[in-house]
Amino acid sequence: MRVARSRTVGPVIRFEKVTKSYPGPGKPALSQVSINVDKGEFVFLVGSSGSGKSTALRLMLRELRPTTGRVYVAGKEINRLATWKVPRLRRQIGTVFQDFRLLPTKTVSQNVAFAMQVTGRSGRDIRRAVPATLELVGLADKGGRMPEELSGGEQQRVAIARAMVNDPMILIADEPTGNLDPTTSVGIMKLLDRINQSGTTVVMATHDNGVVDQMRKRVVELDHGSVVRDEATGVYGFQQH
Repeated sequence: MRVARSRTVGPVIRFEKVTKSYPGPGKPALSQVSINVDKGEFVFLVGSSGSGKSTALRLMLRELRPTTGRVYVAGKEINRLATWKVPRLRRQIGTVFQDFRLLPTKTVSQNVAFAMQVTGRSGRDIRRAVPATLELVGLADKGGRMPEELSGGEQQRVAIARAMVNDPMILIADEPTGNLDPTTSVGIMKLLDRINQSGTTVVMATHDNGVVDQMRKRVVELDHGSVVRDEATGVYGFQQH
């Protein structure tokens, strides 16, 4: 089942001269960063530890506000977004993390369904969407399993299903292959690529150069809070070697 998405004019993510400083001495986590991410793009956010990747993702999710500058997500200036509107914004953003964050006492299907339950979706919608989303991620036969019964790669697929079941406009993936072996990582990247080709905008933070090299996508590199590289190869899709 597909959910109607909000109409967004212009980039789905936009940073305008964004600086984010934390209390105490030291350089800002981000300094005068300007980035546009268009609808349907796949963008890698790369850089070493402390480069500002996590801060950028937290700004996109409205977990933080910029010190100066403006951040727009899904057509909304989140600096000015009222707190009560934040959950509605986040329903348009799926999130995947390195550590999966599955609920250990719930089955695979229940983990995915939970993402719909917290947004108030009907039981009928949930019963229809959960099996379809598990099929999307290649786990159609695993719905009754518990997370501990799954491999790391399968657990990450459940996490991706949970992120996608509400049909978000944007998928933010924070080091989604960080706990996986290289072969399993290839499968996860193929899945993310397929999701992107279906129309979902994907922003993925990673320090894995091998993953980035395999995918011919746009790369935005941060170094000490500044953008030092922003390039697209012009070739799309997962590259087999």
